[in-house]
Amino acid sequence: MKRVSVLGATGSIGQNTIDLLARRPGDFHVVALTGGRNLQRLAEDAKRLGAELAVTADPDGFEELRARLAGSNVEAAAGPQALIEAAARPADWTMSAIVGSAGLEPGLEALKQGRTLALANKESLVCAGPLLLSTAKAHGATIMPVDSEHSAIFQALIGEDIAAVERIIITASGGAFRDWPTERLRHASAAEAATHPNWSMGQRITIDSASLFNKAMELIETHEFFGLAPERIEAVIHPESLVHALVGFRDGAMMAHLGAPDMRHAIGYALNWPDRRNLPVERLDLARIGALTFRDPDERRHPALRLAREVMEAGGYSGAVFNAAKEVALDLFIAGRIGFLDMADLVERVLEQMAPEAGTVDPIRLERVREIDSKARRLAGEFGTAEA
Repeated sequence: MKRVSVLGATGSIGQNTIDLLARRPGDFHVVALTGGRNLQRLAEDAKRLGAELAVTADPDGFEELRARLAGSNVEAAAGPQALIEAAARPADWTMSAIVGSAGLEPGLEALKQGRTLALANKESLVCAGPLLLSTAKAHGATIMPVDSEHSAIFQALIGEDIAAVERIIITASGGAFRDWPTERLRHASAAEAATHPNWSMGQRITIDSASLFNKAMELIETHEFFGLAPERIEAVIHPESLVHALVGFRDGAMMAHLGAPDMRHAIGYALNWPDRRNLPVERLDLARIGALTFRDPDERRHPALRLAREVMEAGGYSGAVFNAAKEVALDLFIAGRIGFLDMADLVERVLEQMAPEAGTVDPIRLERVREIDSKARRLAGEFGTAEA
């Protein structure tokens, strides 16, 4: 049996992973499930899958989690350190689906086991891509991308020489506001931004999709994971969300990965790699679909894409600044303290302020990532308070 852990089990990626695990109970032994404040869901899934350990990131949730697990053989734990210890438990395959920069340290700990890390936590690559990749190399571990775009790129590159790649194109649905006039965006609410036309995702990533901050993060992720120069990585708006990425080669050929907008495609591929197994996902009917459409994103309307290119060019700790400022800006928008269009302005101000110290150094160190992250969050909070 394959020993598996799911970090971030109560989120949308985690729940889709658990769906696949539960369909094949004889194939997997669940080592650890971790989650946030949804203790009922965490406990129910841990008992249903027979997990060894269930961990909540909330230190105050320990007693409730332990009570919910009473009568089972599932061990309970709580707090940030418990998350890291859960990730350190030996497993053949670990899903990294904790949202935000909080997923970096547990992911690094899982890589030290020298096995497979299924990476859905894009912030890890954005904040500390070189550190993540070097840790995997040092311990003989494998990182499998789980973002639908990067899974698609990975699959398109099987058997290919990366040196023959001319460009990579990732697609964006455009989110909830893809057809809104720019002026209307100034008055967009968090509730409106959190309704996605194609995908079923959590609130934060859905709002990031509407602002294209999610796509900006994925541009940086592509650069870090596949090593392509920023000018060879593109994004296009693709409203149908059926083509997830395209790889263009130097002979003019392109390979595209298509599939229904269902994260179980990418999760299942990573879970079963190097094999392919049957997955409970929709099969495309191309004749019924009829047409696929694409258009260039307007970077004046979506400045997050421009900021991502600046981050890729700057390197160093710029990604950590970008992510931290973005997370704070999103918090402020959800709280109604800044407007939808103010998020990119805030992130740009923090990047400019921290440019002298963020563009430094070699190699990337975890301690420095923490310091940069903390300062960027403080600055973003100060700027946000001033704007409010």
